[in-house]
Amino acid sequence: MDYSASKPGKPSKKAPKHLEHNERGTAKTPFDAKADKAALLARLKAAAEAKKQEG
Repeated sequence: MDYSASKPGKPSKKAPKHLEHNERGTAKTPFDAKADKAALLARLKAAAEAKKQEG
């Protein structure tokens, strides 16, 4: 008798174990939304300026 055929299958390795809070395709971060580079640069410049004034 072939006992190897009676074993349960291996679990899928490609599927994530849980959903991420910021994953693409949700209501919070839809697929068609692109990150605004100007807003990112403004945040980075403001953080650099605050760090420069702080110390």
